[in-house]
Amino acid sequence: MKCGGTRGSKMGFRVIKGGLLTTVQDLGRNGYQAQGFNVNGVMDRRAFRIANLLLDNPENEAVLECTLIGPTLEFTAPMIISITGGDFRPEINDEEVPMYTALYVAEGDVLKLGSARSGRSCYIAFSNYLKVPVVMGSRSTNLKCRIGGFKGRKLEDGDYIETRITRRIYLPTFLSRTLPLKEYEENKAIIRVILGPEEEVFSKKGIKSFLETEYTVGAEFDRMGMRLEGAYIESKRGSDIISDGIALGSIQVPSHGKPIILLADRQTTGGYGKIATVISVDLPKLVQRRMDDKIRFVAVTVEEAQRLLLHEEKELQDMRKIIHKPCKEVLECRLAAKRLSKLFA
Repeated sequence: MKCGGTRGSKMGFRVIKGGLLTTVQDLGRNGYQAQGFNVNGVMDRRAFRIANLLLDNPENEAVLECTLIGPTLEFTAPMIISITGGDFRPEINDEEVPMYTALYVAEGDVLKLGSARSGRSCYIAFSNYLKVPVVMGSRSTNLKCRIGGFKGRKLEDGDYIETRITRRIYLPTFLSRTLPLKEYEENKAIIRVILGPEEEVFSKKGIKSFLETEYTVGAEFDRMGMRLEGAYIESKRGSDIISDGIALGSIQVPSHGKPIILLADRQTTGGYGKIATVISVDLPKLVQRRMDDKIRFVAVTVEEAQRLLLHEEKELQDMRKIIHKPCKEVLECRLAAKRLSKLFA
């Protein structure tokens, strides 16, 4: 279906179906927790960075984050997109298209994302950049305060989002812009953590239970946090503490003894002891879990976490080299052209 009428002169896309929870997100609103504002931002930073990498976008360019059931979008201008994260079975004009690949869409094309076959969140990046306001240094959506993103809320049927630029409908080495990644297929995950910062609040038995129990992802799981079901974690004299700041991936243990992992829309402070913090490189694997998935925790040192983070950065740089390398089909055409030019020289 072509989009015309009053939308014809605009560059962007119309939301036919908004999906379950589709919001505009980037890396978040940093530097304002002291004033009580959540950081927000994407849940899966790895998938977010790869989506922008595939299009040579700025690393922190805003994307659409889709949760469990994706949206249906109709484009009113040509652009290039990429879809990463969980497999939402994407289709363009009712034809299946690959994940982790730069995809050209023309005016009138319809992108449909279904329910998640694997993972929990997926990301759609756009070569033409989403036209949403920067609020306190970020385009991410704060659903609680209703600021940022598109009108401070999730996308709804009938919304129209404009893009900021119109020129990026060509990318060099376009056919090479695909990555053979198939992530989040397993329903069990080993999550590495650094113990603390309130490790001393818990007994040796409690810490042993935390590290040796296989936990189950419960039904209470959203952008704010993930509640786990499993063995009771014993504290020495209760787990209440004087409220202090909460980092992404902090694992709080309230009085009921069950761990809660705090995520992108977490509160800024909390008054329960934090037994551990999930390391940065395992956060994507964690947030892509689904209800009833199994999780085990393994303690590592700060130095090991830093080494793993450096390894991931190298992996992302290697991906950048792959997508900028001329593909076999292009190279073969060039070689054929050279051979023909010699024949007619």
